[in-house]
Amino acid sequence: MTAPAYRLLNRDGSFNVVRLGLRRMLWVDLYHSMLAMRWRWFFACVLCAYLGVNLLFGAAYCWWGELEGAGRPGMGRFAESFFFSVQTLATIGYGRLSPAGFVANCLVTTEALVGLTGFGIVTGLLFARFSRPTSRVIFSRKALITPHDGVPSLIFRMVNARANQIVEATMRVVLVRIEKTAEGEEYRTLYDLKLERERTAIFAASWTVVHPIDRQSPLHGQDRSSLEKAEAEIMVSLLGTDETFAQTIHARYSYIPSEIVWNGSFEDMTSRSDSGAFVVDVRRLSDLRSGTDQ
Repeated sequence: MTAPAYRLLNRDGSFNVVRLGLRRMLWVDLYHSMLAMRWRWFFACVLCAYLGVNLLFGAAYCWWGELEGAGRPGMGRFAESFFFSVQTLATIGYGRLSPAGFVANCLVTTEALVGLTGFGIVTGLLFARFSRPTSRVIFSRKALITPHDGVPSLIFRMVNARANQIVEATMRVVLVRIEKTAEGEEYRTLYDLKLERERTAIFAASWTVVHPIDRQSPLHGQDRSSLEKAEAEIMVSLLGTDETFAQTIHARYSYIPSEIVWNGSFEDMTSRSDSGAFVVDVRRLSDLRSGTDQ
């Protein structure tokens, strides 16, 4: 039976790490949680908060508040109170229902403040989520260990999927593997892999990243079996400035031994158009030449 392939970094760039012993409560770091969660969970939280506030104030109006104009046929007292709360929270005010008495007016005053504050917070969160710069960098599904200019090298490719440019892009590649100390204890070690070119002034199209495996390389003398035994993982990180937002963006990816092809080669994905433009066929990013053992 083949052992499962462990990885620290998932294919979508998120870390495959589970933290035990931490009390994960949404409200402890609410702002960060609302920015970091997925869109569907964000809208679900907003919807639950919206309905919860209206149900709370609707119940208060129903039990303690007095509303003038209530008693519409076909609608119960709680339903009328709930929809009055919706109108008050959103400052709609159709005019058919109105608060009567001190208690009802106090509830309206409180709900108006809650509504103004709540809508302001949600608007700010929406703006922060939409304005946060993100990258759309696509990495080749496979990495290669193959001769390059006569030197065994680790090679992978990536393209910028947006029409803009990533300025002053910097690439870092790290080898992560399990090692044993002299006392027999296992721990995870990180080694920086020196690249043929670690920085590019403008990342507008494609980039082929090359790490020469010389005698100083942590990959020197390694094969697929030794990398699998050490639970090795090659983690790559791109950092640069988005020219549109003028803000820092990043992208992450990783390769485990089963995703490394030995002595293979990529298909050419670049060409020139009739007008002389530089053409990058993103569809061929991960294509390997025929005869390559995948």
